[in-house]
Amino acid sequence: MNFNSLRKEITSNNASVKELVNDIFDKIDNKDPEINSYICTTKDNAIAQAENIDKLIQNKEKLPPLAGMPIAIKDNICTKGVATTCASKMLKSFVAPYESTASSKLWSSGGICLGKTNLDEFAMGSSTETSVFGVTSNPWDINRVPGGSSGGSAASVAAGFCAAAIGSDTGGSIRQPASFCGVVGLKPTYGRVSRWGLVAFASSLDQIGPITNTVSDAAEILYSISGKDPFDSTCLDKPVPNYLTDLNKSIKGLKIGIIKECFEHPGLNPEVKESVLSGVDRFQALGAEIIEVECPRFNDGIATYYVIAPSEASANLARYDGVKYGYRSNEGSNLIDMTSKSRAEGFGDEVQRRILIGTYALSAGYSDAYYKKAQKVRTLIRKDFDNAFKKVDVLLTPTCPTTAFLKGDFVNDPLSMYLSDLLTVPANLAGLPAISIPCGFDTKGLPIGMQLIGNVLEEDRILNAANIFEIDAQVIKNRPLF
Repeated sequence: MNFNSLRKEITSNNASVKELVNDIFDKIDNKDPEINSYICTTKDNAIAQAENIDKLIQNKEKLPPLAGMPIAIKDNICTKGVATTCASKMLKSFVAPYESTASSKLWSSGGICLGKTNLDEFAMGSSTETSVFGVTSNPWDINRVPGGSSGGSAASVAAGFCAAAIGSDTGGSIRQPASFCGVVGLKPTYGRVSRWGLVAFASSLDQIGPITNTVSDAAEILYSISGKDPFDSTCLDKPVPNYLTDLNKSIKGLKIGIIKECFEHPGLNPEVKESVLSGVDRFQALGAEIIEVECPRFNDGIATYYVIAPSEASANLARYDGVKYGYRSNEGSNLIDMTSKSRAEGFGDEVQRRILIGTYALSAGYSDAYYKKAQKVRTLIRKDFDNAFKKVDVLLTPTCPTTAFLKGDFVNDPLSMYLSDLLTVPANLAGLPAISIPCGFDTKGLPIGMQLIGNVLEEDRILNAANIFEIDAQVIKNRPLF
């Protein structure tokens, strides 16, 4: 289900928007209990939005760009009047009093909100196994994880429970689940999309972006949600190009850099490596120039990330104290006891683990050794990227070292779980745009993702390259129907 096919249905009068939306909800009701991609649905509001679009069509009025497109929202993004839980006991009963900038732009563009999708608690995880609402399954194999933390968003797109979904990406949380679920996931340049209304995890890393069936759909959504926002001081005041304009431009002569360190890592699955290198050959056949480049600190990104991100998380999550909003323990004879018990009972194990790591890294006597050193390495990683982009236009890596793993494989092994983000976190640390696209399958039939990384604000370049590859490879046609 992609935007173009839905538009053909609507404009040919084969079905009304309301009928299409009802069909999707029927599919969600029948099949999502097995996948668990949604935390809640907003059927009444969606039907009302669909009826408004149908009226515009009947009256032959000009339609907004995303008119009738059914979209799901990750449940750490505020939607006014709808629960925004972050898949946590801490916010299980919280109803957002305002709309995020990104989702508001989608509805203004005619998009239809189907509901809120499951995630790792507070977006901390790589498998969508830490949600208080239960584990999400991968539609390709329900015994496997969909990736995380935007696993519910990726699974809902892959299963056909929406045409597109919005996720957030702090260290790969859009691209890694997109890879595991065989869909497209785009993390924009830091600041390209407003973070207003996104529940903060690590403020210098978080970014909202789309998960879709096709590259062109991702381009459409990015165009709709990008742009300056007075509510977000980190949002860039830069012109937003129409990302659809150059999607089909020839990539002949495009210089694609293959990051040497990624393909030499011992943790890279041989099948993933072979599939991505086949993708490299396809790019070369399409006219791109392939150049090997070195980013010496690329593999240091994971260690750097797991100091900086928990440090920022420990500060951001200090607001959940059982006083102003969120879960409050009934125990505790004084304020300190009540706050301690509220946080101990309201946060899950992984969230508590990261808060403790971050608090330790920022504590007196240790901040120089850990947090400040990590920030210095972050700068070096960015310099490596700067040097690479002097030689090439786009960088290419696998999205993940492996395909989707079995549920429970790393529940008690957080360090192995963290390595799922090995190839995605450097783009977040450097604030660069990156996209994951399907490039093949392993011998179990599980999808493999390939990542393209662009320079700052060069989303148009990676979207163009990804679209040309997608059209030529036709990997999407091998996706099963669920």
